[in-house]
Amino acid sequence: MDKISIIIDGKKVSVPPDTTILEAARKTQINIPTLCYHPDQNVKGNCRVCIVEIAGANGFAAACCTTVKEGMEIKTNTIRIREARQMVLNLILANHNSQCLSCKRNGNCELQTLSQELNIEEEFLDKVVDLLPIDQSNFSIVRDQTKCIKCGRCIEVCNDVQGVGAIYNVNRSCDMKIAPAYEKGLSEVPCVYCGQCINVCPVGAIYEKEDTKEVWRALEDPNKHVVVQIAPAVRVVLGEEFGMETGSIVTGKIVSFLKRIGFDKVFDTNFTADLTIIEEGNELLHRIKSGGKLPMLTSCSPGWIRYIEFFYPELLQHLSTCKSPQQMFGALVKSYYAEKMGLKPEDIVVVSIMPCTAKKTEAKREEMHLNDYYDVDIVITTRELAKMVRESRIQLRELEEEDFDVPLGLSTGAAAVFGATGGVMEAALRTVYEVVTGDELDKIDFKNLRGIAGFKEATIPVGDLDVNVAVANGLKNAKILLDLIKEGKANYHFIEIMCCPGGCIGGGGQPIPATNSIKEKRIEAIYQVDLQSELRKSHQNPAIKELYEEFLIEPLGEKSHKLLHTHYIDRSKNNKDKRD
Repeated sequence: MDKISIIIDGKKVSVPPDTTILEAARKTQINIPTLCYHPDQNVKGNCRVCIVEIAGANGFAAACCTTVKEGMEIKTNTIRIREARQMVLNLILANHNSQCLSCKRNGNCELQTLSQELNIEEEFLDKVVDLLPIDQSNFSIVRDQTKCIKCGRCIEVCNDVQGVGAIYNVNRSCDMKIAPAYEKGLSEVPCVYCGQCINVCPVGAIYEKEDTKEVWRALEDPNKHVVVQIAPAVRVVLGEEFGMETGSIVTGKIVSFLKRIGFDKVFDTNFTADLTIIEEGNELLHRIKSGGKLPMLTSCSPGWIRYIEFFYPELLQHLSTCKSPQQMFGALVKSYYAEKMGLKPEDIVVVSIMPCTAKKTEAKREEMHLNDYYDVDIVITTRELAKMVRESRIQLRELEEEDFDVPLGLSTGAAAVFGATGGVMEAALRTVYEVVTGDELDKIDFKNLRGIAGFKEATIPVGDLDVNVAVANGLKNAKILLDLIKEGKANYHFIEIMCCPGGCIGGGGQPIPATNSIKEKRIEAIYQVDLQSELRKSHQNPAIKELYEEFLIEPLGEKSHKLLHTHYIDRSKNNKDKRD
């Protein structure tokens, strides 16, 4: 491709002709400030923080949306530019609730960082912050419009990436705001609580509902036996909150921390991820043999479950009836584990540490409330766990690694890959192949199902049957598959769908930022956990075998159906979920 020559701050640069000024500057290590810009989103040009001067042009140009031209001379760092950027930022701050110390994003806020970088020492414009209510109408996500800077990032991820459309621009001009239709609460519209809006918000306008205080109170209660489970995607991400390299595996340090602050038992969600593979794999085989509803769709992602309940309820029969690993874990703790330990289920508190904001609402679904208690009592995100670490003053880096408790802490590498898109499918195929054929699967790494691409498919020979599978992450990609199913064109046996782009490693409760390049490193770490595991197939987990021998008896049996399987709700006729 031909290149053109431009000059930026006195440096001659050669770039392709469709390059923006912002891109050209970054190639020469010139750091133009941005606010509405996000590397994985479309260019918006809303905030104007990235303005630059172009020789011969009147006024300023936004670097993010202005393409270069041959011979263009650009200045990015003059007194005039700096003063203009400071004025732009002051205008934003004048309409922003600047109570930073109590803000959820204090210390990790792009607006706060820019204010420091641009030397904003005082706000000289009168404040015009509207007194708007904080939306706390659901279990997962809180919206504080007084902190919204109207950058539009949340709108793009909700509408263009997830295809949900729970929020968008309301009104015009100075009355414009970002909100659900008719300014309803999130619980009154088809929000799936995926939290992707949180991950792209540059400030504290959207955040997860915090439940750390509930955890601390439970740990202080002498009458409660408090256990905790850790999702696979948490162990390769938490380190980012403490300055560790992206993809650092800190499993043993997390276990050590949780034991130090007083949990009676520290278990692993990977145990019930292995269990999910056994139940789900057998369900798939049963459907294939009995002429059941195909393709079967995975059911472990609660944001995805809400999406199909809202938008494609006519396809609910395609869903696996398996609960998610989080919910299976809670059900087993309050039955199997309670019996083994001689405890009353009502005296046990089950805490989940998840990468996902939607898990908070999943735990409060009516179907997860049996025998007068919920399977899972409290759900916190990876970010909330980081807050607890800081609050405790325990230095995570300095902790000696410890092992999970048994029996619900034993797992395989197959369970670990649940944390990445394609992982559930890969884990299932490792087991289904050997269950059907009775032969050992030599090549257990299904690399064609890995990576953050939105859609992947494969055909796997399993005995006499060629099993057609597909993998999608991000709900806009799920829609493509669902439309094919409706049209009778989906020639698949099994489809994995993860709500969040990249899978759980990109969940709405994970550390911010979570760009695609960061997600790729997290995924690499997930597969490293798998490679380092002594056992890499779910059906080889000795604790799972013991569970069936002592308690469940058989996959898809009476006890399994009661504890580990569920049903779904058509939410299309009534968008307001009364249980939320």
